[in-house]
Amino acid sequence: MKHTWNIRRLVAALAVPALVFTAAACGSDDGSSDAGVVSVEGKAGEKPKISVPKDAKASEKLVSKTVSEGSGAEVKKGDLVRLDFAGETMKGGKTLGSTWVKQPGADPKAPRTQVVQELGQQSQSLPAPVLDALVGKKVGSRVVVEGTAKALIGQQLNPQSGIKPGDGLVWAIDIAAARKPDKKAEAKGEQAAPTAGLPTVKAQSQKAATITIPKTDKPKDLQQQVLIKGKGPKVKAGDGLIVQYTGVKWEDGKKFDSSWDHGGATAFQIGTGSVVQGWDKALVGKNVGDRVLMVIPPKLAYGSTPQSPLAKNTLVFAVDIVGTV
Repeated sequence: MKHTWNIRRLVAALAVPALVFTAAACGSDDGSSDAGVVSVEGKAGEKPKISVPKDAKASEKLVSKTVSEGSGAEVKKGDLVRLDFAGETMKGGKTLGSTWVKQPGADPKAPRTQVVQELGQQSQSLPAPVLDALVGKKVGSRVVVEGTAKALIGQQLNPQSGIKPGDGLVWAIDIAAARKPDKKAEAKGEQAAPTAGLPTVKAQSQKAATITIPKTDKPKDLQQQVLIKGKGPKVKAGDGLIVQYTGVKWEDGKKFDSSWDHGGATAFQIGTGSVVQGWDKALVGKNVGDRVLMVIPPKLAYGSTPQSPLAKNTLVFAVDIVGTV
């Protein structure tokens, strides 16, 4: 999925160091579930402790093993998963990212930032073969994936990272939740009239919404309105939020992105600083099935990210909340 912008915030603690691999979908070569030299201590849902024997030799094929098996549903390709991970090099224990590390300045009361990812799609946090190894595992499981960089990253390994193809890498992954998304899902129901001074939304089934900006001054603070009231569960901070959305710029009314332009419903973690602040502030506490209009000023969008093409823009979104994971 290629965007000229991204609603996600790049969270350094979650991302494999930028020079290690270039995110791209590719196949994996699953090894035996009995193989592997790495041991991991701790229960699923707790920070793992990875131990590697001093003279351990990394497998030249990807090896995945279930350290502890969960009781949830079996994960399938195409599922949306919410997960924790910790990764490191087998020699020297150099970190490859971790959801267990709190970002400086992060709200200490907020849930832990996790990865929300569709299996089979490229990721900024984990190599595709590592994610592919989760297929067939059960929700609630702790899975260890290990092997050489060549086996786990392949041609996406960047030689400038200092990691060589033969170097051993390991990831410990907890599968917190998973579900198959309905890519065509959308909010249903009679839409409320817009609040005076806010944009109007004309929804078109299976297409990006048409959002019309009023001829009034743009607001300086976050504005929101529930246009359709859903009957589903409340959205909690930490949920993986499955949505359809359309976004336009207040300044010229031009659309800059829509989930409908990229295959339909997509997902982000909400309430943890993983997305722009306006989304976190407006969508936590809403209900599955809601259609929400949001007007987000730069200070709650990309105002602190000067390199973004949207840094100076007030952003307007129509968001259908179609599920959680």
